[in-house]
Amino acid sequence: MPQDPIAHSEFAALTRRFEEVARQHAREFGIIKSDLTAVRLQVGNLDQKAEALDKKIDRNHAQIVEVLTS
Repeated sequence: MPQDPIAHSEFAALTRRFEEVARQHAREFGIIKSDLTAVRLQVGNLDQKAEALDKKIDRNHAQIVEVLTS
């Protein structure tokens, strides 16, 4: 059965488009993954700052109670 040259070229074009979209998605996924890593680091830093602030508030409350009771 002879190959249809039009069908063959359409198939090749579809294959090229599919491969280009796959590369584009891979690049975009890499960017999203990088952004997500940066967000995770920022959340971790904020969590540490919140914990430090909590401890400072607890110390200040303890000092206020000590001053008020003395």
